[in-house]
Amino acid sequence: MDVPYTGGCQCGQVRYEIRAEPLTIYACHCKECQRQSASAFGMSMPVPRDAVILIQGKPKQWRRTSDSGREVVCFFCGECGTRLFHQPTRNPVIANIKPGTLDTTTELRAVGHVWTRSSQPWIQFSDETLNFEGQPTPEEYLQLIEKFSCQNNADN
Repeated sequence: MDVPYTGGCQCGQVRYEIRAEPLTIYACHCKECQRQSASAFGMSMPVPRDAVILIQGKPKQWRRTSDSGREVVCFFCGECGTRLFHQPTRNPVIANIKPGTLDTTTELRAVGHVWTRSSQPWIQFSDETLNFEGQPTPEEYLQLIEKFSCQNNADN
């Protein structure tokens, strides 16, 4: 996929553009991500916060406390409810895009799984991904970034 990435909500009222490469892509199996995605996990694609440009509409937002105890500002379409991205308050330079909202998703590959201790019992994890039982430490988060970078360089 090439920069810029474009995406938006289901109804089309909110559209965005990402003007930087993602840092990594991973699946989160915490109970909150399961609830917000109405599925077994949520996906996260961290990007520099200033690279996220709203090109149409204005998402609504609300704050929640994550399973790790950290506060997250969640952005979603006020019309259809699609969750678009999160901004962790602990890291003011990152936005976690919900990559399923991108216009092109065929090339998305998660390099890891976090909060695996909360995963559904039928989920099986590969030895080829980085798998963390809870919130990754800063060092483990860097491993997710490095693995994503290596995977993308091998694909090019």
